[in-house]
Amino acid sequence: MRIDLQDLHFGYHPEHEILHGVDLTLAGTDPIAIIGQNGAGKTTLVKQFNGILTPTSGHVLIDGQDVTTQTTAKWAAKVGYVFQNPNDQLFLDSVRKEFEFGPKRIGMAPAEIKHRIDQVADLVELTDELDTHPFDLDDTQKKFCTIGAIIMMNPDVVVFDEPTCGQDVHGDHLLNRLIRHLTAAGKLCVTISHDMTFVAQNFKRVIVMSQGAVRLDGTPEAVFSQTAALKTCFITPPPLTQLAQAVGFTATPFTTDAFVRAFEAERK
Repeated sequence: MRIDLQDLHFGYHPEHEILHGVDLTLAGTDPIAIIGQNGAGKTTLVKQFNGILTPTSGHVLIDGQDVTTQTTAKWAAKVGYVFQNPNDQLFLDSVRKEFEFGPKRIGMAPAEIKHRIDQVADLVELTDELDTHPFDLDDTQKKFCTIGAIIMMNPDVVVFDEPTCGQDVHGDHLLNRLIRHLTAAGKLCVTISHDMTFVAQNFKRVIVMSQGAVRLDGTPEAVFSQTAALKTCFITPPPLTQLAQAVGFTATPFTTDAFVRAFEAERK
């Protein structure tokens, strides 16, 4: 699946434009992270992908079709969006009903829904909570309930808005496994995050936004090595990367093992 953003502009008011002529192509299955300080335009950008918001000018094309030609409900079957705050997404009285809602609206067969409920509940570790009211779940479970509800529709693209926000260590590990699972299944995961360690370790492409425009776009190694440009965008590389840069390493490590290898390489 391919999403093309062409000279994309957006503003809630004519005198206050948020996105300023964004040109991007997102395709394939390599996970993509979108980073930037608060107010950079990240959430506004990803909400264009399935028509939650529509451009003031410019175009969003999904496999060549303009997003304005169908409703958000139609596009949700192709591009799923997981809200940052689960309370903004959950509205039914059981996890099971949350999982069933989207698939029913897109016309998924009952037998397929039943099969996917078992599969997705296991994937997000909510098998024992299917008949629980979502607001009786803890914060991590709520987040994975919203993720499960989107995955239930089997979209080609899953957009996560700040999925690590409020997560505990177990939730972070589960999210890592989930992204790997979706990638292996041929899905494109697009994630907004302020957690630079999470970004560096889980994504093949990093897009840096600042003031409504794309400033950097490349591999984690390429992006996090550009310290001067990152500083202008108020982004700090992961801690191990900062240490490596401070002592003059040539490499850009993100993990302890990578740091040790870089250290050994510098000694030779």
